[in-house]
Amino acid sequence: MINLTKILAAILVLLAIALGGYAWMLSRQAPPPAAAATGPTVASAKAQQALVYPVVVAAKPLPAGLAIPADALRVERLTINPAGAFQDVAVAAGRVPVLDLAEGTPVMENQLVSGLALRIGEGERAIAVKADEVMGVGNKLQPGDYVDVFITLKSDGKDVDRSQARLLLSRKRVLAYGNASVDGMASKSADKASQQAQRAEPARTAVLAVPVDEVNRLTIGDASGRLLLALRNPTDLSEPDPELFAQLPTALQPPARAGEPRRAPLEGLDRAQAGLTAVDLVTGGRGPAVQPVAAVRATGGAPRTAATGGPARTGLQVEVIRGERSETVNY
Repeated sequence: MINLTKILAAILVLLAIALGGYAWMLSRQAPPPAAAATGPTVASAKAQQALVYPVVVAAKPLPAGLAIPADALRVERLTINPAGAFQDVAVAAGRVPVLDLAEGTPVMENQLVSGLALRIGEGERAIAVKADEVMGVGNKLQPGDYVDVFITLKSDGKDVDRSQARLLLSRKRVLAYGNASVDGMASKSADKASQQAQRAEPARTAVLAVPVDEVNRLTIGDASGRLLLALRNPTDLSEPDPELFAQLPTALQPPARAGEPRRAPLEGLDRAQAGLTAVDLVTGGRGPAVQPVAAVRATGGAPRTAATGGPARTGLQVEVIRGERSETVNY
């Protein structure tokens, strides 16, 4: 009986030890569920921190058409990262917006001026002229090349000797020729077949960078004669000496005011505003073409005065050239 009691006591002791061990094991396994419960919270907080992006925004209203000063921009950390946004103020500073931007608006690439306009230097203008295979050096011109612009002015069939060809503009940069442009827009096409088709298509226009005060020469020359582009080596910096030739008179003249000092020659936009006449371009500023009376008589002409109908005392015959037409007036 005593042995049975001892056996039962031993069994109870072992059972108590087993239960204690089981309880200890449960106490050791309890923290992991708590850690598992807090794990997603920490991961979520880290994910939220990782989804915050530095974005350049307007620190004050930015008007369209004016360069953005650096102090008008700041970097904010946003939960969104717009396509084309800037992360560095220095990259966006100096760019020109195409539309008004309110304060706090993210500054993006598609809101700023881009393309060929950024390739034009200060004081220059991009001018397009008609082009063909002959005018464009056999279609060998490429954007970035430098050319001389020659002009051919043809008189009427009776006065072939009055036709002239001369240098109109020197060392002008080609911004675009046909579909190719210095801003690389043609190279953005991923389709190689379309790129080859663009290169094979004959060019119809050439875009040149021209100082604003020389734009009148190019436009009048394009309207009055035939232009020819001569390709030159970009390292050749030679240009004609402007001191050798008189400056052409302008179509408009500033009013002369008594007592005021003589004005300096017009330059830049002022000279562009003053304009140029076709007659001055053709004659070099000497006015209508003049023939002496001997030359007139040699051709069978008889200059007369308007008042008497007799021989003109001046003995001059004036040819007024208007574009491709010429008109002779006797004096």
